[in-house]
Amino acid sequence: MSNKNASDFTQGNILSKLVKFMIPILGALILQAMYGAVDLLIVGQFGTTSGISAVSTGSSIINLATFTITGLAMGVTVLISRYIGEKKEERIGKLIGGVICFFVCLSIILAIVLLIFAKPLSKLMQAPEEALELTVLYVRICGGGIIFVIGYNIISSIFRGLGNSKLPLIFVAIACVANVVGDLVLVAGFHMNVAGAAIATIFAQAVSVVLSIVIIRKQKLPFHIRREDICFSGEVKKFLQIGSPIALQELLTNLTFLALCAFVNRLGLEASSGYGIANKLVGFVLLIPSSLMQSMSSFVAQNVGARKEKRATQAMFCGMAVGVGIGIFVAAFTFFKGDLLASLFTKDTEVIVKAFEYLKGFSPEAMVTCVMFSFMGYFNGHEKTLFVMSQGLAQSFIVRLPMSYIMSIQPNASLTMIALAAPTATVFGILINFIYYQKFKKQIKFE
Repeated sequence: MSNKNASDFTQGNILSKLVKFMIPILGALILQAMYGAVDLLIVGQFGTTSGISAVSTGSSIINLATFTITGLAMGVTVLISRYIGEKKEERIGKLIGGVICFFVCLSIILAIVLLIFAKPLSKLMQAPEEALELTVLYVRICGGGIIFVIGYNIISSIFRGLGNSKLPLIFVAIACVANVVGDLVLVAGFHMNVAGAAIATIFAQAVSVVLSIVIIRKQKLPFHIRREDICFSGEVKKFLQIGSPIALQELLTNLTFLALCAFVNRLGLEASSGYGIANKLVGFVLLIPSSLMQSMSSFVAQNVGARKEKRATQAMFCGMAVGVGIGIFVAAFTFFKGDLLASLFTKDTEVIVKAFEYLKGFSPEAMVTCVMFSFMGYFNGHEKTLFVMSQGLAQSFIVRLPMSYIMSIQPNASLTMIALAAPTATVFGILINFIYYQKFKKQIKFE
């Protein structure tokens, strides 16, 4: 099969096309999760307990910026896929030129904010006193290099829009290897603790971006970027219209997770560190649903552009079936063997117990999120990102945040009950999406 046919989602077997596109995305997400987890793992083995807490809290702050950028970048992915489905590839060059201008400016603003407000943000997160200065240090180092983090995410979003999920896998593999080497040298070798982990993170992203640009220059792409394309054109407004609701949802949703981190931090250093480790493992639990949503957005957008609504809907249900089937096994393993997973990060028994507590409550999320994210990918592909934002905020502010707060202030608060807020909110979200889908399908024409 030619590369062009492989990236054409408007024809051929849906399951085969979806899985083949999804596997490299899943591989990239696995490496990204490893990329984030290796800092915590090596700091846990060669650093300190306060270092674990600092990396956990600091990375939560950095992730707030990163996930918001990823939401904006989804607008780029969807718009490129739509242009390909409509056979309007000539518009892609101008779109990417506008994307470059916008995100360079945004990177500069974010770097300044993170450098200046690192300490107030760390205090707002209620970082334990023993870990406060280390948390500030982590945020400042990562904030100073945020342009490389953004660069990787934008480059990857462009290629997913083109139907090429293999190159983003290569880019993140490069970053993962560089990060592991950096952590081993700086944290294990030079005992730089949190500072070493942060430097290794930014160094790895910089290496990935530079090498990815070298790789891209050798690719035969279906568009050209001219110098005059690099400006704030009308294409910027278009991708922002699609991506802004997703980004706002990511921003506000991650603010609720920051609040959750703050709730847990109040329970002490062991709970804070245990939650930090559990949170990294949660990244692995959500790999299948996350790859489903990214795949679904591109898959559906192409078929919508080609006016093949029936195929887009079939893809959504196919994704749900695949995701839930795998999610059952992931949920069971997380529930029964979460302590084994947590022990990879630290030898501190109390921290392992706290991490396992959280994973037990969170484990059902591995199944229900596959349904939720398939819905979200379907609606993203239809550019219904305002609805996706609204339902995400409803989950966060009506269920997840209130429930986790109430559970955190109970006498002898359990991390299991706090974590249970996540799957409960997702079930609520599925109900909202199902009702909206029943209304939406009456408005579209199937072919």
